[in-house]
Amino acid sequence: MIPELRRRAYLSAMQVASWLPRVALPFAAPSRPELLEPLQEPVGEAQPPAIAQPESPPVGDRPATVHPRLEVPRPKSQERNIRPVVSDEPQTPVPTPKIAMEAPPRFALQLLRAGHCAVLVELPTGEPLQGRDPAYLLLKDLLRAAGLPDSPQIIGQPVRWPLLSRGNMDQGPTAALEFVQSFVAARLEEQEPCSCLWLVGLPAIRFAGEADAGDYCRELQIEGIGPAWAVPGLELLMDEPVRKAELWQAMRRVKQRWMSQSE
Repeated sequence: MIPELRRRAYLSAMQVASWLPRVALPFAAPSRPELLEPLQEPVGEAQPPAIAQPESPPVGDRPATVHPRLEVPRPKSQERNIRPVVSDEPQTPVPTPKIAMEAPPRFALQLLRAGHCAVLVELPTGEPLQGRDPAYLLLKDLLRAAGLPDSPQIIGQPVRWPLLSRGNMDQGPTAALEFVQSFVAARLEEQEPCSCLWLVGLPAIRFAGEADAGDYCRELQIEGIGPAWAVPGLELLMDEPVRKAELWQAMRRVKQRWMSQSE
């Protein structure tokens, strides 16, 4: 049972201005006996009985109560029937973030064998080098200047990247590096040991030697393959002839690797 103050607040929330209890309520103000007697109907026009509100007991007779914070109570029947409100509107699914894959690099490489050296050369047009191509004629000049046969032997098919034009396979730079190094190592195991691997062109330097353009004309050491030499691309040498001077100077130092085995 609720105290008098809480009951009054509840009736006020229900907009009940007058009320009369049927039985004595605990903690309620006592009702006057004359209000409980049945009303006599007048001889004239019947009037609706007036419902008197019970008088509040004197302050001294009222039990001491703790005045809580005034709230509008909720009937227990309504509390039992409370259900969470479910919206009929379709919920927009939260998109799952996708892992962005790096764009696959594009290049074509050909592995050759010239004496005690192997040559991994960039194919400028993506097609195998032909006898009258200016790039191939320049490569022959480089091999003669290095004291190597100027008619290199082709080893395997060209490596063209990306491998697939479609699909979800990762073909980014890391995958290209692993593939090219595995390809070169496997092909060189099938050949006689070589003294040095030429990496001709930036794609060959980057995806076989894990280096970049800043390593032109430098010697590299590739794990699982051995010593290598970074050479600028054939087209770059033709477009910028001034690079040939630095290349010739570097060749004098590096060619001792294979010239000692030729003697």
